[in-house]
Amino acid sequence: MGQKTNPIGNRLGIIRGWESNWYGNKKDYATKLIEDNKIRTYLMARINKGGISKIVIERTLGKLIVTIHTSKPGIIIGKGGGEVDRIKEELKKLTGKDDVQINILEIRRPELDAMIVADTIAKQIENRINYKRAIKMAIASALRMGAEGIKVKAAGRLGGAEIARTEEIKQGRTPLHTLRMDIDYANVFALTVYGKIGIKVWICKGEILTKRDLNPNFVGGKSDVSDRRGGDRRDDRHERHDRRDDRRGGGGGGDRRGGGAPGGPGRSGGGGPRGPRN
Repeated sequence: MGQKTNPIGNRLGIIRGWESNWYGNKKDYATKLIEDNKIRTYLMARINKGGISKIVIERTLGKLIVTIHTSKPGIIIGKGGGEVDRIKEELKKLTGKDDVQINILEIRRPELDAMIVADTIAKQIENRINYKRAIKMAIASALRMGAEGIKVKAAGRLGGAEIARTEEIKQGRTPLHTLRMDIDYANVFALTVYGKIGIKVWICKGEILTKRDLNPNFVGGKSDVSDRRGGDRRDDRHERHDRRDDRRGGGGGGDRRGGGAPGGPGRSGGGGPRGPRN
């Protein structure tokens, strides 16, 4: 079942928080839900190149708070904050509320955000870049930024082929059944000339062993424990690699085959001049 459920929905209330925070009774629940969907659809279309990851909507008594998580806050804020004010006025008209507040949170590492990664791949495919190249570049940059694993699945008429197919490229580990694993997920469409291409991205950011803040605006990576674990593993790997290099390259103890330090005796030549035999 872990393959078939949305990894974010599967972790709600465990290590992930809800992206809509409000209370609705039987009368107004449906209205609020539809309004949330309208706000998200509108903002995604309005700020097309703003690098939006997620939109968190909170409601208090007569007040609407919209928090936009983005990798390009400058585009949304605009010159002197003029763009934000325009968006605020447009949201007031859309929702019919007088008190609308917009917060903008910057994503420091967009390479580790599934939505931004999927959107980048989709844009590249739309610009006729080879899908394999786009996916491999995204995987390399995510792993370079410290992701434990990443999986990308593309489906449709890949490369303009007559028959649609699905291709999956993955590196590292993405355990979907382990609920304490912080796995980010996104599903995006690339609108190409020859049809839609669906792109799914799973990014594993590591294990969360401590109690996590379920506030959806919580900006933070892995817990300290998992950070330490990951760092220790990386350090161990580097140490082992250095030891192997020392053995190969003759640093310190001297090469077994070609003699040790210059002028010193070696196993098979390369040493200093031998004295006359008695």
